[in-house]
Amino acid sequence: MVEHIDLSQVNWARAQFALTAMYHWVFVPLTLGLSFLVAFFESIYVRTANEEWKRITKFWMTLFGINFAIGVATGIIMEFEFGTNWSNYSWMVGDIFGAPLAVEGIFAFFLEATFFAVMFFGWNRVSKGFHLFSTWMVAIGSNLSALWILVANGWMQYPVGMRFNPDTARFEMQNFWEVLFSPVAISKFTHATSSGFLLASLFVLGISSWYLLQERHQVMARRSIIVASVFGLLSSAYVAFTGDEAAYSVAQRQPMKLAAMEGLYDGRTSAPLIAAGLINAAKEPGDKQAPFAVELKIPGLLSLLANREAGSFVPGVNDLVFGNKEHNIIGAEERIEKGKIAVELLRTYKEARKAGDKDIANAALKAFGDYQDNLGYGYLNKPAEAVPPVGITFYAFHIMVITGTIFPLVFLFFLYFQAKGTLSYQSWLLSLGILCIPLGYIGQQAGWVLAEVGRQPWAIQGLLPVTVANSNLTTGTVQTTFFIFLALFTLLMIAEISIMLKQIKIGPEEN
Repeated sequence: MVEHIDLSQVNWARAQFALTAMYHWVFVPLTLGLSFLVAFFESIYVRTANEEWKRITKFWMTLFGINFAIGVATGIIMEFEFGTNWSNYSWMVGDIFGAPLAVEGIFAFFLEATFFAVMFFGWNRVSKGFHLFSTWMVAIGSNLSALWILVANGWMQYPVGMRFNPDTARFEMQNFWEVLFSPVAISKFTHATSSGFLLASLFVLGISSWYLLQERHQVMARRSIIVASVFGLLSSAYVAFTGDEAAYSVAQRQPMKLAAMEGLYDGRTSAPLIAAGLINAAKEPGDKQAPFAVELKIPGLLSLLANREAGSFVPGVNDLVFGNKEHNIIGAEERIEKGKIAVELLRTYKEARKAGDKDIANAALKAFGDYQDNLGYGYLNKPAEAVPPVGITFYAFHIMVITGTIFPLVFLFFLYFQAKGTLSYQSWLLSLGILCIPLGYIGQQAGWVLAEVGRQPWAIQGLLPVTVANSNLTTGTVQTTFFIFLALFTLLMIAEISIMLKQIKIGPEEN
């Protein structure tokens, strides 16, 4: 059991993993969506035998390859960090968490690798049909990789299919299929991949807009815009649907995260949805301060979205911290008390077992069973520690939603003016198309921040706090590797952007 926690070391380890994850997430969503767009372009080429579509396919395939190669590097580093900076986490949940990562490495990664070479180097060496098949396999393989990673992450948000072994102090898998088909894992996968499709559509739209403004490669640009706009519009609808399902899943299984997303401190029936607002940064659980300096509310909508029932009760931060007997909510305050009993009983059991005192060991183990669901809370010092950073969670959620609302309108405008044949004259819209690339990345990063910051202080929701999951390293060691990774990832980012810009400037190969 953990006797001393160096919060400085923990915070630096969290910062390092956040740095790695956010850099990695720059590359992943573009890979997920661009792989399918390349497959669509090549399918049109094979169908029509029009060499212009082959040029279009090769151009976007090149940009996909640049992004894919650098994304792999950051992903490998992130997986190694579980063992270096989070060894307690790896020990306690490795039996469960390692399974989907292993499947991802063995199945999805090798599926990608097998057909990746054919896709890039198989032109004129294999048949058109087999080359197209390889391109589709790379797209499917890329998204299968995301499936297994998001299954692992979904389990961290909603741990199912396992049991705690008091003899080893480890969580052990009992049902792989329950882990795989967890509703949280499914909602995370569908929402993350659909948002990747949306980002890739914006990427193609923005670069094609630049070509039209420069009066270069106009046939390629217009055709790319049509495919990207249709795919982006469909993806936007799918993002909205999966986002609603993800929010409902959060409401049912992570109510504290939902309360932070909406800045809701006191639970309400017919709770309003906060469309926009300015958080009161001084607000603390249990005090009388207003949660917002400014807010724009939609009456009753949060209850409907959270519970699929108008007029239903949505718990707030204070209900989840201090409890609410009227609505049968056990607060973090009570759970911490039970958790500390669980920690002490587990310690008693292990010491008695080591000393060979079976009677005390059996009695402690039996009593532990009544308290073990609160074990993770035993490592929190005060109830307020169970609350994630409300400001960051609230703003990340609303940035994600606002950007996601803008993009389908952009796709509709592009399709409308393209149908009229006047797209080349809409310089304002083409400039907006270019601007949508960074806006898309901002929305992506906001979504990832929401997912991870919103579940704090937990490494495993309700079971394992981040402060217990870290490795026994010095703060200086973690600080050193943080700045090394910061420099390395920044160089990789600069390299990718430079290579991308050079390739975009060159454009597709001429006939």
